Amino acid sequence: MVLEATKTENNLPLRAADFPNLAAALDYAALGRTGSNFYNSRGELYAVLTYTELREQALTLAQRLRSLEPERGARLAIVADTQPDFLRFFFACQYAGLVPVPLPIPHNPGSHKSYVAQIRAMMRGCQASLAMAPAGYSDLLSEATEGLGLAFVGTPDAYDDLPERAYELQPMQADELAYLQYTSGSTRFPRGVMITQRAVLSNLAGIITEGLDVRTTDRCVSWLPFYHDMGLVGMVLAPLASQLTVDYLGTREFAMRPRQWLTLMSRNKATISFSPPFGFELCNRRLREGEAETFDLSAWRVAGVGAETIRPRALFDFAEALAPSGFDRKAFLACYGMAECSLAVSFAPLDGGLSVDQVDADHLALHHHARPLLVDTVGERLSEFVNCGVPLSEFEVEIRDDRGNVVPERHIGVIYVRAPSVMSGYFNEPGITAETLSPDGWLDTGDIGYRVGDSILITGRNKDLIIINGRNIWPQDLEQLAEQLPDVRPGDALAFAVPDTDGTDLALMVVQYREKDVDKRAELIRRLQGVIHAEVGVDCHIELAPLHTLPRTSSGKLSRSKARQNYIDTHLMNQVVSQKEKESATAALLQKQAG
Repeated sequence: MVLEATKTENNLPLRAADFPNLAAALDYAALGRTGSNFYNSRGELYAVLTYTELREQALTLAQRLRSLEPERGARLAIVADTQPDFLRFFFACQYAGLVPVPLPIPHNPGSHKSYVAQIRAMMRGCQASLAMAPAGYSDLLSEATEGLGLAFVGTPDAYDDLPERAYELQPMQADELAYLQYTSGSTRFPRGVMITQRAVLSNLAGIITEGLDVRTTDRCVSWLPFYHDMGLVGMVLAPLASQLTVDYLGTREFAMRPRQWLTLMSRNKATISFSPPFGFELCNRRLREGEAETFDLSAWRVAGVGAETIRPRALFDFAEALAPSGFDRKAFLACYGMAECSLAVSFAPLDGGLSVDQVDADHLALHHHARPLLVDTVGERLSEFVNCGVPLSEFEVEIRDDRGNVVPERHIGVIYVRAPSVMSGYFNEPGITAETLSPDGWLDTGDIGYRVGDSILITGRNKDLIIINGRNIWPQDLEQLAEQLPDVRPGDALAFAVPDTDGTDLALMVVQYREKDVDKRAELIRRLQGVIHAEVGVDCHIELAPLHTLPRTSSGKLSRSKARQNYIDTHLMNQVVSQKEKESATAALLQKQAG
């Protein structure tokens, strides 16, 4: 039997997340004919789930969940593969008065031990009572939950075997939690972000009306993981809250065949899709010569870019390569946000493309001031930052210095935000919450940036900054220099600071490099060190690593903090081994002399 995809156009009067809770949002969407389609790596449709069917199935499952007699607000951990069952369980929790906790799927077959440890830590952190994993991950989930005393752990089939009784369902209300969203863990171990119904619906309303100007004719495509804030809030909840159809491609399937993303956009005349910058880079890298003409991307009006610092050059390359398909570079929509704010903080203007601010890099490093670089300036080193637009109307935003003072326009500082969509805190982490969220609701985002007028520009993460001789060095600048070399591909370099022997910062870069020849490897290191010293004026230690070894977060972003920790751990281990070898050699020599 050939499945039929759900209809493209919303036949209901558009409602932009003006609901008391997510259950009510699904109740309304279920009156229409839109929903979700699921595609495999070959681009074949394998499952269709209309919002009508989703509501029916979620209500049935909610009754079965109530048969386990969980407390109201109990956490149900869900291994969030891109499958219809995730949607069913997520919304069953909304109706049953439970809190869903999306968990990541394994990155690769070799990550068994670390994945089980990660999931186990998350289970402990959220104090889950129930847990579900698709059949392919059930053994991993069983191993991760062993001895934790959960009330029920199983596959979707196991939950479907539970008795269905006529319980009175009481959906989660405005001030109750909608879900726990684990952060990606790019700077530290992931924390469970508490998002209330009121918070997420407030953010969704801003996304739908101010950020995207959603229309009833829109259709979405997404390969983003359901356990990431952009994937969950942006590409599951926002379409449902505005009654749009979504075509889903699994994240692993995208990684294997990224061009399928473009195929779905083309085939279904989709209008909205989001990605971190690396998604556009990967697509462009895998594009065959002359293949762009086979796509029709003329309907793509919102090509959202966010989730990490935006480097414009790779996006401009994507737009140039896909121009024969009808892709319009004005479709690029830069945005800024984080899980702690439900999702979105700011959006650039629609139909404007990327706006890039070029600033004097040396002045920026020395004076923490983003001084514009004049067009006719020759020989000056520049840094480029993408304008992430104006904050949503619900947000207050301040840029503060180290003493907590608000800085003037174009001065660098830490970004603080306050809004109804900001988290309640980190689950069961009062200390970390107090460090991050003030009693009057101001959130320390941990991001560094500056303002130009009302717009926000992000320069990096506070914890990623490299400080050498009083100068602020942005790791992205070093990475971009590496990627300009023909030997280094985009995404193959990570720069960070490590402690030097005198306690100061040492700039270090790990570069993935396939070449085995010793002389060629040494030559690349010399060349790269020379470029960095000439352009930035600092010494940088270079380590070469095999391909596909740079660490990533659960959402697929490269992780400087993990790379830094891996380097420090390895370096210390080598020092320990070296010291033990010296001690053994000394002992052997003394024993020989004594003999």
